[in-house]
Amino acid sequence: MSGPRLKAQFQRLYTHFSGQDSETNLQDIAEVLFCTRRNVRMVINKMVEKGWIDWQPAVGRGKQSSLVFLSTDLELQQNHARKLVAEGKLEPALEALGNNADKLAQLIQEQLGHTTAHGKQIVRLPYYRAFTNLNPLQPLRRSEQHLVRQIFNGLTRINEGSEEVEGDLAHHWEALTPRHWRFYIRPSVRFHDGRLLASSDIIATFNQVKTHRLFRHIESIEAPYSNTIDFHLEYDDFRFPDLLANLIAMVQPADVDFANKNELFPVGTGPYRVIQNDSKRFKLEAFDQYFGFRALIDVVDIWMLSEVASCYLQPASDITQVAGVSVSSRLKLDEGCNYLLFNRISGLPAQSEWLHYFQSRLNALSILQRLNKEQIGDFRLTNAYGILPGWAHVPLQSLNAAIPAKLKTVTIAFASQHPVYPHVAEAIRDILAQDGIKLRMMELATTDIAQGKYADKIDFWLGGTSLLNYRDDALLSWFFSFDHIQRAMPEIEFADLEAMVVSWRRDKSELSPCQQLGAKLVEYGQVLPLFHNWLGVDDTGAVQGMQSNSMGWFDFKSVWMRPEHND
Repeated sequence: MSGPRLKAQFQRLYTHFSGQDSETNLQDIAEVLFCTRRNVRMVINKMVEKGWIDWQPAVGRGKQSSLVFLSTDLELQQNHARKLVAEGKLEPALEALGNNADKLAQLIQEQLGHTTAHGKQIVRLPYYRAFTNLNPLQPLRRSEQHLVRQIFNGLTRINEGSEEVEGDLAHHWEALTPRHWRFYIRPSVRFHDGRLLASSDIIATFNQVKTHRLFRHIESIEAPYSNTIDFHLEYDDFRFPDLLANLIAMVQPADVDFANKNELFPVGTGPYRVIQNDSKRFKLEAFDQYFGFRALIDVVDIWMLSEVASCYLQPASDITQVAGVSVSSRLKLDEGCNYLLFNRISGLPAQSEWLHYFQSRLNALSILQRLNKEQIGDFRLTNAYGILPGWAHVPLQSLNAAIPAKLKTVTIAFASQHPVYPHVAEAIRDILAQDGIKLRMMELATTDIAQGKYADKIDFWLGGTSLLNYRDDALLSWFFSFDHIQRAMPEIEFADLEAMVVSWRRDKSELSPCQQLGAKLVEYGQVLPLFHNWLGVDDTGAVQGMQSNSMGWFDFKSVWMRPEHND
């Protein structure tokens, strides 16, 4: 007899006897279950094996047997739904619970956090959307950037503790000249598919990477010797090893589709490999052949909870609540901000009166006052006075600008499937409506925004930046991101800022221009910082070594579980 059939028989039996222990006989039960006396014996034996009932058959003719219920109909329903949830089958689980979202949320809460199964340590995390692209060469959102760091390696990396550049795939490097850098590659590094990393993989990757504005001064890449890679540059760059720690420079196999905008199962050399990625689950498994220290957590299991998450598991950042759906009280501001990027080429802000009007009306305070805290959940937003926390480039007094004489419809664009952006856009709509201006909203894929789709129809973008570390030069990966800012900015202004960066790269004694760059973007009216977000992770449970990084996540490979024990 199948499991569902046996459960249905138990439910019929439980309902007939109202869940009360009873004196009965096989004939009565056969009539309740609509089966023969022979089949009744088999059904009862299976229920006893399952631990659902206790059955004491009568001894002697005419005596009644004893039926004791050890489980309830509700418990059976809950256990069945619990099993479905553990398998990631959320829709069938919801149906098994009579479409009761509250009960489903409770079962999900039970299984989030940390657990051990078949000797493996597993961390489960809730999330509100699927990860549809994990290609480092494509524009990525904050969470995808963090995940890519767990899957891939670059030649160098930035140490999260010291903020210094250190070796990754390369164990040593030297500047033969400021335009000729040599990197020595670790031997016997393997990709997740088991293939050894070869010089051809690194060369193929950087032939793609050098098309990005941040790396365009790379003239050529070659392998003069085994496990040796040479870079020849267009101009002196004393900070080249630091640049190679950038996310875009993650090394991929030579035969990969570098242009894939929907990479679900990337192959890297990192501490984790992707073993599941669909609309319901994203699962990483520790890579046993990783060239570094093997990850301490065996499996990271991220559940896509969409509708349930929006009601019960409110994110604490652009990502989610981490490690057990609660947030530590020790929060810190993210390294970045939400902002408006004005289209000063083909949008209304190209006209000074409209730019001043938007700067005047769409300030952070005006928008924050109109945000419904219940709608934005556990997001904790605070005014931004510059692109990064601690920068004060936004004037304290808003411009007192008049409404432009000819009223028009204004268009805003922002990334789709974001828990906060639609509410910010609605607040902006309300502000503009007071002046008789209509707001048209466009929700676009992150890739489409970064690569300029519909740019000529958009007046400003609502976006956000979260930098991968706390170094000043981390800002450059955002500023040069897929020409998104350059596309919206007067050519002469962008060229001036780009020249500042090149000058700094050429002179190892020159101070970082990044704060000046951020100030100029605000001064020009190119970027209007709006909010910083408070981030944190719950480090109060059994998962040890958990520390929030600049992305609001934590390094999966470095956390571990303290065994539970009873005193």
